[in-house]
Amino acid sequence: MTVACVRSFAFAGVDAVPVEVQVQISNGLPAFLIVGLADKAVGEARERVRAALTAMGLALPPKRVLINLAPADLQKEGSHFDLAIALAVLAAMDVLPRHEVAAYAAIGELSLDGRVNPVTGVLPAAMGASALDLGLICAASQGGEAAWAGRIEVLATPDLLSLVNHFRGQQVLSPPVPPGIAEAGQHPDLADVKGMETARRALEIAAAGGHSLMLIGPPGAGKSMLAARLPGLLPDLSAEEALEVSTIHSIAGLLQDGRLVTRPPFREPHHSASQAAIVGGGPRAKPGEVSLAHRGVLFLDEMPELPRQSLEALRAPIETGRTTVARAAGHYTYPARFQLVAAMNPCRCGYLGDATRECRRAPRCGEEYMAKISGPMLDRIDLTVEMRPVTPSELSRAPAGERSCDVAGRIACSRRRQHARQDGLCNAETNPDQFVLAEDARSLGEQASDRLGLSARGFTRVLRVARTIADLDASDRIERPHVAEALSYRRRTSKACL
Repeated sequence: MTVACVRSFAFAGVDAVPVEVQVQISNGLPAFLIVGLADKAVGEARERVRAALTAMGLALPPKRVLINLAPADLQKEGSHFDLAIALAVLAAMDVLPRHEVAAYAAIGELSLDGRVNPVTGVLPAAMGASALDLGLICAASQGGEAAWAGRIEVLATPDLLSLVNHFRGQQVLSPPVPPGIAEAGQHPDLADVKGMETARRALEIAAAGGHSLMLIGPPGAGKSMLAARLPGLLPDLSAEEALEVSTIHSIAGLLQDGRLVTRPPFREPHHSASQAAIVGGGPRAKPGEVSLAHRGVLFLDEMPELPRQSLEALRAPIETGRTTVARAAGHYTYPARFQLVAAMNPCRCGYLGDATRECRRAPRCGEEYMAKISGPMLDRIDLTVEMRPVTPSELSRAPAGERSCDVAGRIACSRRRQHARQDGLCNAETNPDQFVLAEDARSLGEQASDRLGLSARGFTRVLRVARTIADLDASDRIERPHVAEALSYRRRTSKACL
């Protein structure tokens, strides 16, 4: 009776959980069994491994081959266990040296001809292998992605036969190198936006402090046009943030060619997206749009048209910066520190306030349309701007707006001030107790909050926005004009709705 072991990984959120693939070959009726709470994709590995060995000219011994995926009470999902199972079987058959194979973790799917296909989650698997002081074996096309984990030996193999020849000293697999960073997309320039000075100012404040923003206006007012220019104003991700974002994209299978994501992501799901698509879920508890927008922007166009459950599911991630998908088999937590930008019409027909075009149900239709968004959700939005469309005469005569690069320079300076003062946090993430307020600024904030009926959360968010405005003015403390401007962007919410 022989036993061989190879490590692989299961994924719980963005965490790679070590799984030991144990193979025992013993006397008995010929059988090929997989145990250890494996799903259908893992169970089908029997046929893929058998076919891959046949393609190499090998056959399973006419004995009882038992494969145990330990720990046995952890759900195993996906086809990425194929490669680890095949290596452990080959080691148990003494085709490969057991002690050398045991020094690696493996992740990859096998084709019937023995090729190793790419799978999702290679980057977190490489980080998990590095934490265990192991090397990693993966598909050749994903070797560069695994190399981002740092000082870890990576064997990127095109097929199972090349890997066997490498361990037997008949071939050498070259170590992969990181493939570089993902190319930054071309974002439209803010100079194309004419007029709309209030909305442009709110967009700059939102970008500088990482604040949530809602744009309200009729069709053609420029809401989507402004939101599309926000990613071009944001600074690059730090090295730690880039690794966080790239790990999530690797789990979701969106890391193109293994290139590291260094620009804040911009996600804009359609308003017909389900709750699982927005916050995460599905059969395998995949990350949702809130996690794919981590350290970036989540743009919700026509926000009231989203299902009510999807909107309410956003409340916890906005506050905590993470989302948890609960399943009977376990809980999966994903990071979700995103910047929410929403756009909506003032009513269903879109022309509330325009006497020549509004429907006969005005203003009732506007109240009903806004009521689709709950008070607690509105209370979590830092800045609200009501926009009016620019007239053709204004559009043709107005000068070009300020360029994105100039605005981005001010935003970068503001972010550096925030990070130096708050240990790397943006104002939207910081406790306002750390802010220095002038006494008249504090008095104005307290009096206005009482008159407007702001909640404690609303008052806190006013102070955060005021701190961002002060940073844009290079002020060390929050002055009265900063609080006054922050209050002008605050949408009044009835206390009865909170």
